[in-house]
Amino acid sequence: MKKKTVYIWMGTIVTLTIAAFTAIYFFGLQSKVEKARNIVDRDGPPVFSQMINGDFEKSLDKPMDVAKIGEFIYVTDTNNKQVQVFDGSGSPIFQFGKEGSGNGEFKFPYGITGDKKGNVYVADLYNGVISIHDEKGKFIRNFEEQDKNAKSINTPAGIRIFDEKLYVTDIKSNKLLVFSLDGKKLLEIAKGVDDKDVFNAPNAVTVDNSDNIYISDSGNQRILQYDKTGKYVRTINGSKDGKGSSVFVNPRGIGVDSRGILYVVNNLTHYVYAFDQDGKEVFQFGGMGDGNEQFYLPNGLYVDDKDQVYITDTLNQRIAVYY
Repeated sequence: MKKKTVYIWMGTIVTLTIAAFTAIYFFGLQSKVEKARNIVDRDGPPVFSQMINGDFEKSLDKPMDVAKIGEFIYVTDTNNKQVQVFDGSGSPIFQFGKEGSGNGEFKFPYGITGDKKGNVYVADLYNGVISIHDEKGKFIRNFEEQDKNAKSINTPAGIRIFDEKLYVTDIKSNKLLVFSLDGKKLLEIAKGVDDKDVFNAPNAVTVDNSDNIYISDSGNQRILQYDKTGKYVRTINGSKDGKGSSVFVNPRGIGVDSRGILYVVNNLTHYVYAFDQDGKEVFQFGGMGDGNEQFYLPNGLYVDDKDQVYITDTLNQRIAVYY
């Protein structure tokens, strides 16, 4: 009987000890998680991660746009008339393209995007075409509009693919064009508030999770928001209701993260601004310089499906990555 009592007490002590250590571990782990959460402000700006520098025979020279397509990061290396490709760690993998106006050749590669199959679309501003390549850079074909008698694409700049639709800003015609991937034109936007409020060198385009469309109207120092039908929603320029003086000086690349935060590259001030879903500024980061969290004439911006932000730091000849 005494032995049984001893065994019961020993079992109880072991059980309580395990419970105590489990509680200590759980609350300790919870404390670490909370500390980690405090390091990254979920309502604040992204955190700098790394710089990507091309180190092929030709380093990046005027990188204009960037996109994460599949597992690789594709960058339009504009002055070198090519596209450079990197893995997720920033290591160079390969490059494709050369100067020219033939199939798969470039004069001024600008916007870049990809479809669900991993195909890469490159907008050549000077050749006036959007070329399509496989994930390894092999030329497939040029994007063709179904209506051969009414060609809309002349000077393609910013391009993005969302929900199997190709969004294209055209610089000279001052329009945003939307196509199905087989070339049928679905939508055309060429005005802001009214018919007299026309674009001036629209540069980049993005779409949020609610299918709202955003256009950086660079020459007019503003971002314009539309619903999925192309109906004007608002002007975003850093002032109340978008009616006051703009904080932008040549806004360029734009992107929206899963929180609905809109990022805008403010090219000539070397900053990136961020706005909430009501168009109110929530934070900014950057500044002129060559440090890890500085830019010199940034241009393109891309937000991937993990909310990592990629920014082409054009004159510093690199890509800044934030998470």
